[in-house]
Amino acid sequence: MDSIDIFTATALAGLPHGFLGRRGGVSTGIHAGLNVGVGSDDDRAAVMENRRRAGAAVLPGAPLATVHQVHSGDVVAVTQPYPIDARPPADALVTATPGLLLGILTADCAPVLLADAQAGVVGAAHAGWKGAIGGVTDHTIAAMEALGADRSRIAAAVGPCIARASYEVDDGFARRFEEHDPANERFFRSGREGHYQFDLEGYVASRLAAAGIGRVETLGLDTYPDAVRFYSFRRATHCGEPGYGRQISLIGLPA
Repeated sequence: MDSIDIFTATALAGLPHGFLGRRGGVSTGIHAGLNVGVGSDDDRAAVMENRRRAGAAVLPGAPLATVHQVHSGDVVAVTQPYPIDARPPADALVTATPGLLLGILTADCAPVLLADAQAGVVGAAHAGWKGAIGGVTDHTIAAMEALGADRSRIAAAVGPCIARASYEVDDGFARRFEEHDPANERFFRSGREGHYQFDLEGYVASRLAAAGIGRVETLGLDTYPDAVRFYSFRRATHCGEPGYGRQISLIGLPA
């Protein structure tokens, strides 16, 4: 069996964290590997075992808190996990509770892990394009400050997501971002007629920097072309597959 891939960020060194890939799990078929998506049509027992393995690889023994992700800008503060079938609709979590893991699921969207190590506050955000333009990272920072963090001390890392070379969008998509802020034009590169290539990672990083986060790290890992290491919604769609897995990104405070 493959070992679990854990990609870490220098900016978050010293804290339990990791952007996990698809290797090292028990799922089979189109979900083969470490699929943690409860919403997928994978075997529920396999998904739960994969979630257990993922947590144990980053902070052994820690309970795992996740939410029902809906591509929103909503954030919840947590002190303990939600029951797996009663997770609130939200796209980010924050905590100041030691010994608790926060988890965000992705399959092309950008996972963002954040920490103010001095204050003992961490956060995790799911930034697809809707959540990103809707301010999910800004709302996560504000929720961390409500727990005692200071944005001048917060470090953030943007993990594996679909890269500009793989992310084709149409005119309407680009206009939406440029109407929100004309400076967003820089995240779009002309492609085939009527289409652009969108830099989601760069956009999310810029939102973090604009919010006053002084240390922002991007891992530069593209989920779309690397089927061995990552799940990808867009790749599965283009390949005509009937479903797709989700990888998880985790951060916590040591107990």
